Amino acid sequence: MSLMELTWAWLVDPAHWTGYSGIPARLGEHAFYSVLTLAIACAIALPIGAYVGHTGRGRTVVVALAGALRAVPTLGLLVLFVLLAGIGLMPPIWALVILTVPPILAGTYSGIAAVDPVIVDAARAQGMQEHQVLLRVELPNALPVIFGGIRAGVLQVIATATVVAYTNLGGLGRYIFDGLSLSDYPQMLGGSVLVAGLAVVVDLALGTLLRRLGPRMPSARELPAPEAMHELQQEGLS
Repeated sequence: MSLMELTWAWLVDPAHWTGYSGIPARLGEHAFYSVLTLAIACAIALPIGAYVGHTGRGRTVVVALAGALRAVPTLGLLVLFVLLAGIGLMPPIWALVILTVPPILAGTYSGIAAVDPVIVDAARAQGMQEHQVLLRVELPNALPVIFGGIRAGVLQVIATATVVAYTNLGGLGRYIFDGLSLSDYPQMLGGSVLVAGLAVVVDLALGTLLRRLGPRMPSARELPAPEAMHELQQEGLS
């Protein structure tokens, strides 16, 4: 039998779909690691990106930091955190968080910074406070771009969460590392197929949601009065 046939036989084997090491259990562990990583990354990246995009302060630092974090090897970070903090759940999660923060940070910052300045200035002229401008005008307009950054972060963490198995945790990466140690290539390929399949399904779901969001403008209550917008446009032309 070829490797592909052996891999298919491994995937459809009922024995691999039950028990604590079965595919559903490993899939649930992989999803848990990914969701936990994404929650922490969003808690860090969204406020920082919103602040920088709204105020313009720290723009150079954020761009440089996001670029630098993209170049950091996740496996090297994982080993470093394990050496510093020991074996456990959080060392690999923090390594994944560092990988996930840059696309979310970049999407939030660039989305808010790209909002039409005329709309922002008109909102301020109407008497909105800075936090109201951010929450009621800039964020709704930037939502598709922000969501695009989150989407990129989700796909990265799903693909990279396999490394947590390096520290004897679970997830779909367990099949890859166990298969490598046993020279069980169908198991290795089967684990890789499951990770790729999960990433594709999640990407399709997020893509559908992103298309439904579309380019969203503020609601009627959120928009500045037409007179204020006209006034600002005339000032810009003069």
